Amino acid sequence: MTTGVIQGVTVAHGRATVDEIESAAAVDEETAVHDLLARDGVDEAFALQTCNRAEAYVVTESAAAGRAALTDFAPDVRDGSVREMDHETSLRHLMRVATGLESLVLGEDQVIGQFRQAFETARGVGGVGPVLDPALTKAIHVGERARTETEINEGVVSLGSAAVELADRERDLDGATALVVGAGEMGRIAAQAFDDTGVSTIVVANRTVPHAAHLADEVTTTARAVPLDVTSDAAARADVLVTATDSPDPILDRAALASAGRTLVIDLAQPRDVDPAVRELDGVDAYDIDSLEAITDRTRAQRREAAETVERMIDEEFDRLLDSFKRRQADAAIGAMYESAEMVKERELRTAVSRLESQGELTDEQRETVASLADALVGQLLAAPTKSLRDAAAEDDWNTIQTALSLFDPEFGGEEAAPPTAERPRESLDADADDIPQHVLDRIGEE
Repeated sequence: MTTGVIQGVTVAHGRATVDEIESAAAVDEETAVHDLLARDGVDEAFALQTCNRAEAYVVTESAAAGRAALTDFAPDVRDGSVREMDHETSLRHLMRVATGLESLVLGEDQVIGQFRQAFETARGVGGVGPVLDPALTKAIHVGERARTETEINEGVVSLGSAAVELADRERDLDGATALVVGAGEMGRIAAQAFDDTGVSTIVVANRTVPHAAHLADEVTTTARAVPLDVTSDAAARADVLVTATDSPDPILDRAALASAGRTLVIDLAQPRDVDPAVRELDGVDAYDIDSLEAITDRTRAQRREAAETVERMIDEEFDRLLDSFKRRQADAAIGAMYESAEMVKERELRTAVSRLESQGELTDEQRETVASLADALVGQLLAAPTKSLRDAAAEDDWNTIQTALSLFDPEFGGEEAAPPTAERPRESLDADADDIPQHVLDRIGEE
């Protein structure tokens, strides 16, 4: 299928709490895509899950079918926290996410890597087709442009660095011991940010110790790696700790930090790495993603001018992408219509020539005349519907497009024909027979 509309839904910071985002997320993005593809009417699917968002997108024949497929997304999230997005809103939102405009830290770099990975995950399980592919590719392209052509990512560029800035504001880090739990991208950013402060020791805890050791080797501050199962012991000796694992269960609970004394805890994980009950402990100050608003607001103010430039960039790229979708919708329907008409024409032409030859052999000129008449009739009859379909696409009248695709099935007439695809561009002219797609012109011998 080369046509369809995108319907999206998001639960993200700004509208939803960390707990609500956690409840909306699937086990992982691959599982989420598999689940979406299994729903009625879904042809393509994409899921993006980060520490501050859980999003799902589907491609269906109609917007109504897409909304139905996403009805039970985030059932445990309160009203108002789930944002539904139609085709055009989804296209624009994907670009905003990839550029970092929708991030808690405006312009953060980490999200575009997460976006690419989610794209590859969805494509690997068959979720990405001819509708989502250009949309996601365009979003990544705009995200890259935003970071190379503007200063949107200058300064604090991730939750990891924002967490360390918060720690530096709340504690005197000179001579402190910092514990980083998780050696992934966010943990790496946090460790590197601590390396630029006055901490005396950085401890990296990770399930895979060699990964933790590799990260410890990357910083200039005295650092060591420990396995994840001794995190509680390391936390009890740390002055400040940042957690950023992908564990489905908490790494640290109240008991683990009961003897920690005066400790600053910043949990960047989703789902949470730290049981919120640790806030009840004397001397333990615990923060999560929601607590970074003050820092991220300051960053947002500093980057306002760059953000405005990125907004204009998105407007331009969105218009290009939308136009390409409209052209493809129209061309798919027009192509199907001409394919069907061509098969009917060929069938009836063979019948007519056979009957005429039963009355006497036809000359080549006579055969050509009959064939030209048939071609002219097809061109004349389909000129008006061709214009109507292009107008329907321009006006976002997807119902008309889908109706045409179903009525003019290329298999109409009982013969096989290759359906039009996004990879087979059509060259179209202005009127009458000139509106026939190029691949059809090639078949019937017109230039």
